[in-house]
Amino acid sequence: MKLVFAGTPEVAVPALDALIASDRHEVAAVVTRPDAPAGRGRRLVASPVAERAEEAGIEVLKPVKPRDEEFLARLREIAPDCCPVVAYGALLPKVALDVPARGWVNLHFSLLPAWRGAAPVQHSLMAGDEVTGASTFLIEEGLDSGPVYGVLTEEIRPTDTSGDLLTRLAFAGAGLLAATMDGIEDSTLHAVPQPHEGVTLAPKITVEDAQVQWSAPALRVDRVIRGCTPAPGAWTLFRGERLKLIQATPVLDRTDLAPGELSAAKNNVYVGTGSHAVELLWVQPQGKKPMRAADWARGVRIAHGELLGS
Repeated sequence: MKLVFAGTPEVAVPALDALIASDRHEVAAVVTRPDAPAGRGRRLVASPVAERAEEAGIEVLKPVKPRDEEFLARLREIAPDCCPVVAYGALLPKVALDVPARGWVNLHFSLLPAWRGAAPVQHSLMAGDEVTGASTFLIEEGLDSGPVYGVLTEEIRPTDTSGDLLTRLAFAGAGLLAATMDGIEDSTLHAVPQPHEGVTLAPKITVEDAQVQWSAPALRVDRVIRGCTPAPGAWTLFRGERLKLIQATPVLDRTDLAPGELSAAKNNVYVGTGSHAVELLWVQPQGKKPMRAADWARGVRIAHGELLGS
Protein backbone atom coordinates (compact mmCIF):
# COMPACT_ATOMS: atom_id res chain seq x y z
CA MET A 1 0.00 0.00 0.00
CA LYS A 2 0.97 3.64 -0.39
CA LEU A 3 1.18 5.08 3.12
CA VAL A 4 1.29 8.52 4.69
CA PHE A 5 2.65 8.16 8.23
CA ALA A 6 1.57 10.59 10.96
CA GLY A 7 3.60 10.98 14.15
CA THR A 8 5.67 13.45 16.13
CA PRO A 9 7.77 12.36 19.16
CA GLU A 10 10.68 9.94 19.53
CA VAL A 11 8.29 7.15 20.56
CA ALA A 12 6.84 7.17 17.01
CA VAL A 13 10.20 6.69 15.26
CA PRO A 14 10.45 2.87 15.69
CA ALA A 15 7.10 2.44 13.90
CA LEU A 16 8.20 4.73 11.07
CA ASP A 17 11.42 2.74 10.74
CA ALA A 18 9.48 -0.53 10.59
CA LEU A 19 7.28 0.77 7.78
CA ILE A 20 10.22 2.22 5.85
CA ALA A 21 11.92 -1.20 6.11
CA SER A 22 8.83 -3.06 4.87
CA ASP A 23 9.14 -4.50 1.36
CA ARG A 24 5.33 -4.49 1.01
CA HIS A 25 4.53 -0.80 1.47
CA GLU A 26 5.74 2.63 0.39
CA VAL A 27 5.91 5.51 2.88
CA ALA A 28 5.10 8.32 0.44
CA ALA A 29 5.06 11.14 3.02
CA VAL A 30 5.09 11.91 6.72
CA VAL A 31 2.73 14.24 8.62
CA THR A 32 4.08 15.75 11.83
CA ARG A 33 3.58 18.72 14.12
CA PRO A 34 5.24 22.03 13.15
CA ASP A 35 8.75 22.81 14.40
CA ALA A 36 8.67 23.84 18.07
CA PRO A 37 10.98 25.98 20.23
CA ALA A 38 13.41 23.96 22.36
CA GLY A 39 16.49 24.40 24.52
CA ARG A 40 17.76 27.50 26.27
CA GLY A 41 17.88 29.48 23.06
CA ARG A 42 14.27 28.50 22.25
CA ARG A 43 15.20 27.98 18.61
CA LEU A 44 12.77 26.10 16.38
CA VAL A 45 13.51 22.38 16.20
CA ALA A 46 11.95 19.75 13.92
CA SER A 47 10.19 16.78 15.55
CA PRO A 48 12.06 13.45 15.84
CA VAL A 49 9.72 11.98 13.20
CA ALA A 50 10.46 14.87 10.80
CA GLU A 51 14.20 14.42 11.28
CA ARG A 52 13.99 10.66 10.59
CA ALA A 53 11.83 11.19 7.50
CA GLU A 54 14.22 13.80 6.11
CA GLU A 55 17.15 11.41 6.64
CA ALA A 56 15.23 8.81 4.61
CA GLY A 57 14.39 11.30 1.85
CA ILE A 58 10.66 11.23 2.56
CA GLU A 59 8.43 14.27 2.02
CA VAL A 60 7.44 15.93 5.31
CA LEU A 61 4.15 17.79 5.81
CA LYS A 62 3.82 20.09 8.84
CA PRO A 63 0.32 21.57 8.88
CA VAL A 64 -0.52 23.93 11.73
CA LYS A 65 -3.90 22.20 11.76
CA PRO A 66 -4.78 19.02 9.82
CA ARG A 67 -7.85 20.75 8.41
CA ASP A 68 -5.69 23.33 6.56
CA GLU A 69 -6.72 23.37 2.89
CA GLU A 70 -3.16 23.32 1.58
CA PHE A 71 -2.41 20.17 3.59
CA LEU A 72 -5.66 18.44 2.56
CA ALA A 73 -5.01 19.24 -1.10
CA ARG A 74 -1.52 17.70 -0.92
CA LEU A 75 -2.89 14.64 0.92
CA ARG A 76 -5.43 14.13 -1.86
CA GLU A 77 -2.67 14.48 -4.48
CA ILE A 78 -0.62 11.76 -2.78
CA ALA A 79 -3.77 9.59 -2.56
CA PRO A 80 -2.58 7.20 0.17
CA ASP A 81 -4.24 3.83 0.60
CA CYS A 82 -3.85 4.05 4.38
CA CYS A 83 -2.43 6.46 6.98
CA PRO A 84 -0.77 4.78 10.00
CA VAL A 85 -0.56 7.03 13.07
CA VAL A 86 1.60 6.99 16.23
CA ALA A 87 1.36 9.88 18.72
CA TYR A 88 0.70 12.54 16.08
CA GLY A 89 -0.63 15.01 18.65
CA ALA A 90 -3.53 16.69 16.82
CA LEU A 91 -7.19 15.82 16.31
CA LEU A 92 -7.93 14.61 12.80
CA PRO A 93 -11.12 16.08 11.27
CA LYS A 94 -13.51 13.96 9.22
CA VAL A 95 -12.46 15.73 6.02
CA ALA A 96 -8.94 14.32 6.55
CA LEU A 97 -10.15 10.92 7.78
CA ASP A 98 -12.08 10.45 4.53
CA VAL A 99 -9.03 10.83 2.24
CA PRO A 100 -7.31 7.41 2.44
CA ALA A 101 -9.36 4.54 1.04
CA ARG A 102 -8.54 2.31 4.03
CA GLY A 103 -8.61 5.01 6.67
CA TRP A 104 -6.20 6.13 9.37
CA VAL A 105 -4.93 3.38 11.66
CA ASN A 106 -3.60 4.35 15.08
CA LEU A 107 -1.08 2.52 17.25
CA HIS A 108 -2.24 3.26 20.82
CA PHE A 109 -0.27 2.23 23.90
CA SER A 110 -2.97 0.48 25.93
CA LEU A 111 -5.27 -2.52 25.73
CA LEU A 112 -8.37 -0.76 24.44
CA PRO A 113 -10.97 0.10 25.63
CA ALA A 114 -8.80 0.72 28.71
CA TRP A 115 -6.99 4.06 28.93
CA ARG A 116 -8.33 6.01 25.97
CA GLY A 117 -6.60 9.37 25.71
CA ALA A 118 -3.26 11.17 25.62
CA ALA A 119 -1.42 9.48 28.52
CA PRO A 120 -2.32 5.77 28.62
CA VAL A 121 1.06 4.52 29.87
CA GLN A 122 1.27 7.05 32.71
CA HIS A 123 -2.27 6.30 33.88
CA SER A 124 -1.73 2.54 33.69
CA LEU A 125 1.32 2.81 35.95
CA MET A 126 -0.35 5.22 38.38
CA ALA A 127 -3.38 2.93 38.64
CA GLY A 128 -1.19 -0.03 39.59
CA ASP A 129 -1.96 -2.18 36.52
CA GLU A 130 0.13 -5.34 36.27
CA VAL A 131 -0.28 -5.76 32.50
CA THR A 132 -0.71 -3.27 29.68
CA GLY A 133 -0.05 -3.40 25.95
CA ALA A 134 -0.69 -1.77 22.59
CA SER A 135 -3.59 -1.78 20.14
CA THR A 136 -4.02 -0.86 16.50
CA PHE A 137 -7.43 0.53 15.60
CA LEU A 138 -9.27 2.37 12.86
CA ILE A 139 -9.59 6.04 13.79
CA GLU A 140 -13.09 7.48 13.86
CA GLU A 141 -14.35 10.78 15.24
CA GLY A 142 -14.68 9.51 18.83
CA LEU A 143 -11.74 9.46 21.29
CA ASP A 144 -9.80 6.23 20.63
CA SER A 145 -13.12 4.43 20.20
CA GLY A 146 -12.70 2.86 16.75
CA PRO A 147 -12.70 -0.88 15.99
CA VAL A 148 -9.50 -2.77 16.85
CA TYR A 149 -7.29 -4.66 14.38
CA GLY A 150 -4.71 -6.18 16.73
CA VAL A 151 -3.23 -6.13 20.24
CA LEU A 152 -0.10 -7.14 22.10
CA THR A 153 0.44 -7.40 25.86
CA GLU A 154 3.35 -6.22 28.00
CA GLU A 155 4.00 -6.99 31.67
CA ILE A 156 4.57 -3.96 33.89
CA ARG A 157 7.71 -4.49 35.96
CA PRO A 158 7.90 -3.32 39.60
CA THR A 159 10.45 -0.59 38.88
CA ASP A 160 9.15 0.55 35.48
CA THR A 161 8.84 4.26 34.84
CA SER A 162 6.53 5.50 32.11
CA GLY A 163 9.66 6.13 30.02
CA ASP A 164 10.83 2.53 30.43
CA LEU A 165 7.45 1.07 29.56
CA LEU A 166 6.80 3.42 26.65
CA THR A 167 10.16 2.54 25.09
CA ARG A 168 9.38 -1.19 25.18
CA LEU A 169 5.88 -0.62 23.80
CA ALA A 170 7.21 1.62 21.03
CA PHE A 171 9.45 -1.12 19.66
CA ALA A 172 6.98 -3.96 20.16
CA GLY A 173 4.17 -1.80 18.77
CA ALA A 174 6.20 -1.02 15.65
CA GLY A 175 5.97 -4.67 14.68
CA LEU A 176 2.27 -4.75 15.46
CA LEU A 177 1.61 -1.70 13.26
CA ALA A 178 3.60 -3.17 10.36
CA ALA A 179 1.75 -6.48 10.68
CA THR A 180 -1.55 -4.59 10.77
CA MET A 181 -0.67 -2.83 7.50
CA ASP A 182 0.12 -6.24 5.95
CA GLY A 183 -3.20 -7.68 7.15
CA ILE A 184 -5.20 -4.73 5.84
CA GLU A 185 -3.44 -4.88 2.47
CA ASP A 186 -4.17 -8.56 1.87
CA SER A 187 -7.64 -8.44 3.54
CA THR A 188 -6.81 -11.09 6.16
CA LEU A 189 -7.31 -8.68 9.07
CA HIS A 190 -10.64 -7.15 10.01
CA ALA A 191 -11.31 -4.59 12.74
CA VAL A 192 -13.52 -5.68 15.66
CA PRO A 193 -15.67 -3.12 17.55
CA GLN A 194 -14.50 -2.31 21.06
CA PRO A 195 -16.69 -3.54 23.94
CA HIS A 196 -18.76 -0.94 25.77
CA GLU A 197 -17.58 -2.27 29.15
CA GLY A 198 -14.16 -1.52 30.63
CA VAL A 199 -13.71 1.97 29.17
CA THR A 200 -11.26 4.12 31.17
CA LEU A 201 -9.88 7.53 30.25
CA ALA A 202 -6.27 8.73 30.26
CA PRO A 203 -6.17 12.53 29.90
CA LYS A 204 -2.86 14.37 29.73
CA ILE A 205 -1.00 14.41 33.07
CA THR A 206 -0.64 17.99 34.28
CA VAL A 207 2.09 19.46 36.48
CA GLU A 208 -0.51 19.69 39.25
CA ASP A 209 -1.31 15.96 38.88
CA ALA A 210 2.39 15.21 39.36
CA GLN A 211 2.63 16.80 42.83
CA VAL A 212 3.16 14.01 45.36
CA GLN A 213 0.64 13.86 48.22
CA TRP A 214 2.51 12.47 51.21
CA SER A 215 -0.74 11.58 53.01
CA ALA A 216 -1.31 8.90 50.36
CA PRO A 217 -0.05 5.33 50.94
CA ALA A 218 3.56 4.59 50.01
CA LEU A 219 2.56 2.40 47.05
CA ARG A 220 0.54 5.29 45.60
CA VAL A 221 3.49 7.67 46.07
CA ASP A 222 5.77 5.18 44.29
CA ARG A 223 3.31 4.82 41.39
CA VAL A 224 2.97 8.58 40.93
CA ILE A 225 6.75 9.03 40.84
CA ARG A 226 7.21 6.20 38.32
CA GLY A 227 4.19 7.22 36.24
CA CYS A 228 5.38 10.83 35.96
CA THR A 229 8.98 9.97 35.07
CA PRO A 230 10.38 11.35 32.81
CA ALA A 231 7.45 13.71 32.08
CA PRO A 232 6.00 15.85 33.48
CA GLY A 233 8.14 14.84 36.49
CA ALA A 234 6.87 14.12 40.00
CA TRP A 235 7.63 16.86 42.50
CA THR A 236 7.16 18.18 46.00
CA LEU A 237 8.07 21.32 47.92
CA PHE A 238 11.11 21.68 50.17
CA ARG A 239 11.67 24.97 51.96
CA GLY A 240 9.31 26.64 49.53
CA GLU A 241 11.04 25.45 46.33
CA ARG A 242 10.20 22.58 44.01
CA LEU A 243 12.12 19.36 44.42
CA LYS A 244 11.77 16.90 41.54
CA LEU A 245 11.46 13.26 42.59
CA ILE A 246 13.11 10.96 40.07
CA GLN A 247 13.34 7.62 41.87
CA ALA A 248 12.10 6.23 45.17
CA THR A 249 11.22 2.87 46.67
CA PRO A 250 8.76 1.84 49.42
CA VAL A 251 10.29 0.68 52.70
CA LEU A 252 7.79 -1.74 54.22
CA ASP A 253 9.38 -2.05 57.65
CA ARG A 254 9.49 1.65 58.55
CA THR A 255 6.34 3.31 59.90
CA ASP A 256 7.75 5.82 62.41
CA LEU A 257 7.59 8.91 60.16
CA ALA A 258 4.62 11.26 59.78
CA PRO A 259 3.43 12.04 56.21
CA GLY A 260 6.13 14.17 54.53
CA GLU A 261 8.55 13.91 57.47
CA LEU A 262 12.19 13.55 56.42
CA SER A 263 14.81 11.34 58.02
CA ALA A 264 18.36 11.37 56.65
CA ALA A 265 21.15 8.93 57.49
CA LYS A 266 24.63 8.79 55.97
CA ASN A 267 23.56 7.01 52.77
CA ASN A 268 19.74 6.99 52.95
CA VAL A 269 16.89 9.50 52.90
CA TYR A 270 13.43 8.43 54.06
CA VAL A 271 10.07 10.23 53.84
CA GLY A 272 6.91 9.33 55.71
CA THR A 273 3.63 8.68 53.87
CA GLY A 274 0.11 7.73 54.84
CA SER A 275 1.30 4.16 55.41
CA HIS A 276 5.00 3.24 55.60
CA ALA A 277 8.04 5.24 54.49
CA VAL A 278 9.60 5.57 51.06
CA GLU A 279 13.32 5.92 50.47
CA LEU A 280 14.31 8.70 48.09
CA LEU A 281 17.02 7.54 45.68
CA TRP A 282 17.35 10.32 43.07
CA VAL A 283 16.10 13.90 43.20
CA GLN A 284 16.61 17.15 41.30
CA PRO A 285 16.57 20.46 43.21
CA GLN A 286 15.23 23.50 41.40
CA GLY A 287 17.80 24.87 38.94
CA LYS A 288 20.24 21.99 39.45
CA LYS A 289 21.10 18.64 37.88
CA PRO A 290 19.73 15.28 39.10
CA MET A 291 21.65 13.90 42.09
CA ARG A 292 21.55 11.08 44.59
CA ALA A 293 19.14 11.87 47.38
CA ALA A 294 21.81 11.22 50.04
CA ASP A 295 24.09 13.81 48.43
CA TRP A 296 21.22 16.32 48.29
CA ALA A 297 20.37 15.71 51.95
CA ARG A 298 23.98 16.28 53.07
CA GLY A 299 24.07 19.54 51.13
CA VAL A 300 20.87 21.01 52.57
CA ARG A 301 21.41 19.69 56.14
CA ILE A 302 17.91 18.47 56.90
CA ALA A 303 16.68 19.50 60.35
CA HIS A 304 15.01 17.04 62.72
CA GLY A 305 11.29 16.78 61.90
CA GLU A 306 11.56 18.80 58.68
CA LEU A 307 8.83 18.12 56.14
CA LEU A 308 8.38 17.78 52.40
CA GLY A 309 5.22 19.22 50.85
CA SER A 310 3.17 22.36 51.32
